[in-house]
Amino acid sequence: MRKDIKTLVYDEELHLEAYRFEGIGRPFPNHFHDYYVIGFIEQGERRLWCRNQEYPIGPGCILLFNPGDTHACVQTDGGVLDYRGFNIATEIMLDLAEEITGKRALPGFSPAVLRDEDVSCYLRPLHDLVMNGSLEFGKEESLLFMLSLLMQRCGQPFEDCIPECREEIERACAFMAEHAAERISLDQICREAGLSKSTLLRAFAKSKGVTPYCYLESLRIGRAKKLLEQGASPMEAALQTGFSDQSHFTNYFTRFIGLTPGAYRDIFLKNDGAGGGGQDSP
Repeated sequence: MRKDIKTLVYDEELHLEAYRFEGIGRPFPNHFHDYYVIGFIEQGERRLWCRNQEYPIGPGCILLFNPGDTHACVQTDGGVLDYRGFNIATEIMLDLAEEITGKRALPGFSPAVLRDEDVSCYLRPLHDLVMNGSLEFGKEESLLFMLSLLMQRCGQPFEDCIPECREEIERACAFMAEHAAERISLDQICREAGLSKSTLLRAFAKSKGVTPYCYLESLRIGRAKKLLEQGASPMEAALQTGFSDQSHFTNYFTRFIGLTPGAYRDIFLKNDGAGGGGQDSP
């Protein structure tokens, strides 16, 4: 049986992450990120759900996830997935968008899946350059050309990609963000939102595409990643982000990120040792 391989590199010049998943057989549960994801399917047939749309995906498909886009995918061919991707923080995307368009405004990419040979011509070589640690300026050139094409062909104002949310749901999200490191209950979230449990659960899932608990755990994982990048131990990261124990944290982190917390932290420790630093996935 083919062993799955997960590789991640942080590029200090471009300030983004490049990663590659090879031989992945597991599904990716419904989740979201607080950064942009631009990915490319090398091998494998899957079914993807994003923004309440369903897409068949396979080799040659480009995936575009905006911050906050809930998405999930499962196998359809019984085979494994080979996938390349970039993670770009919103602050970095703001700088890139201003460089390309002259306007400091976040783009919103739609649809979530496309096939575009012109974009692929830049995406794959750029990924190889970053993974191989290239220091040539052609790397930045390829990134700007690729994003320029995506903004022209798939871009719109980011606000247009955000689904309408009820004020109560936004209060619930703000409460969870503020108290993510604490043990909080559904009762507390409902009181803050001013909704009954059944109404909150239905409205939240319709608005955000995930349950409140999944949303909270995704917030915690995002914060844990930042702590691990700064050198915190997995136990410290678990305790500081509200997970009940390290085992729960490790299982949840590995399920969502594809790497154990320790393996994820080691990437950035190695970068620091080599004069680097750092900042993840379908």
